[in-house]
Amino acid sequence: MTNKEMHLTDYLNKDTLEQKPTRDGFGDGLVSAGKENKDVVALCADLTDSTRISFFKKEFPERYFEIGISEQNMASVAAGMAVSEKVPFFSSYGVFSPGRNWDQIRVTICYNNANVKIAGAHTGISVGPDGATHQSLEDIAITRCLPNLIVLAPCDYYETKKATEVAARYKGPVYIRFAREKTPVFTTEQTPFEIGKANVLESGKDVTIIACGPLVYDALLAADELLSEGIFAEVINNHTIKPLDEKTLLDSVKKTGAAVTVEEHQVMGGMGSAVCELFAKNQPVPVEMIGMQDSFGESGKPEELLKKYKMDKDSIVEAVRRVVKRK
Repeated sequence: MTNKEMHLTDYLNKDTLEQKPTRDGFGDGLVSAGKENKDVVALCADLTDSTRISFFKKEFPERYFEIGISEQNMASVAAGMAVSEKVPFFSSYGVFSPGRNWDQIRVTICYNNANVKIAGAHTGISVGPDGATHQSLEDIAITRCLPNLIVLAPCDYYETKKATEVAARYKGPVYIRFAREKTPVFTTEQTPFEIGKANVLESGKDVTIIACGPLVYDALLAADELLSEGIFAEVINNHTIKPLDEKTLLDSVKKTGAAVTVEEHQVMGGMGSAVCELFAKNQPVPVEMIGMQDSFGESGKPEELLKKYKMDKDSIVEAVRRVVKRK
């Protein structure tokens, strides 16, 4: 799929791009879902403004439930609501949900295949000054291993809005992770979004860059820089961690023969691990993995942290150079 077909804006000119937090996309998407379906309800653990579930609370106060700082109870209450044919969304920071209430998500939601939607806010290291305790870097690992659970990591405001709307229509448990800080909005309202269908944003022949979340933008910038070196990178927005779009990913690496995975998450157990599992079984190729390398984060400005822990555009470029040499 070409950029024209994707209806992408001019992502290379960062100064002209609107900057909005992906969490705003969740808030607006939830309001949209609530208007479409009166059975959509929302729950939160005393973080309404931070997670942007406050947007829904303002629009539908009678369908909002404040659970308090009780994430485990919140998951169980949501499962009960799903049994009563409601479509519950519940939100907290990713370190607390799915971090603190993983057992309840596993047993009361996933084991029962309950129609519950889990919204993990403030994921990744770009939470910044909040520091290691609030930087959710393990949530993909602990959710993608759960049967019946869809795992989504949208890349910008519009895609998060669409992911939320689509999750509301999907019958079954869904986890959506999103970030705190403003990031470039480089897709549009027309850009397609489908669970389990990755989007090829740039075509290439030398290496495949597979990214998720806001770092997809950095992957696009890296691909543009690599053109000056004669390296043509294919860039894939892999917004669905589970189920993977196996065909799109395999078709790409069969052509390019090498891959770099990019995520704001621990490299162990994350999106990159899922991709490597797929390649090991079907199409072994050299892979470099961008993400947290078995480390906790720290307090700092988001851009400083991404650079220090080698998840920025320059680090992606270096990883591509390394993996191309390994072909």
